[in-house]
Amino acid sequence: MDADDGTGDVDRGADRVDFGDDVDESADGPGDLGSSEGANTIDAGSVDALLERTGFRPDESVLTRRQAEVLVLRERGMKQSDIADVLGTSRANVSSVESSARENVEKARETVAFAEALTAPVRVEIPNDTDLYDVPGLVYDACDGAGVKVNHTAPELMKAVGDAAGDAVHGREIRRRLFVTVGHDGAVRVRRP
Repeated sequence: MDADDGTGDVDRGADRVDFGDDVDESADGPGDLGSSEGANTIDAGSVDALLERTGFRPDESVLTRRQAEVLVLRERGMKQSDIADVLGTSRANVSSVESSARENVEKARETVAFAEALTAPVRVEIPNDTDLYDVPGLVYDACDGAGVKVNHTAPELMKAVGDAAGDAVHGREIRRRLFVTVGHDGAVRVRRP
């Protein structure tokens, strides 16, 4: 759940995007992007430099440049109102751009999961009304047939399926059909159709 701090700025909390550990946030002085405290010293050149350091490639991204600018600053803890000042727009526009960017990121994740499911050597359909305790056996049998080793014990696999399935699983009951795929590396993915 997003938290409003009273200024209209929403704290995204767990929705943060991981840009990796290779970004140097130890810079001092103007353009220091490690926190929102230096928001009044950030300029367009600083934002460009941060996008470059995070590896943003606009021709290969599902994000627009503006969406990337907003996300990269939000992930550094800046408030939407401060980002609006830096980018010369309104806080409402920053909020809209951020929302669209996060939707695009989620769509990209789903697209990658779909593409990986297409090439996975093991695909198991779990019908509704299946007992969650039966899922490991179904997955292990399919993996044995394909010569693929699963990287999960039965309890770990049940937890992974339960966590990824969300409200499709209630207690031990699979309430909606699921697809479990296992890659060549043994990685397990769960998708809801």
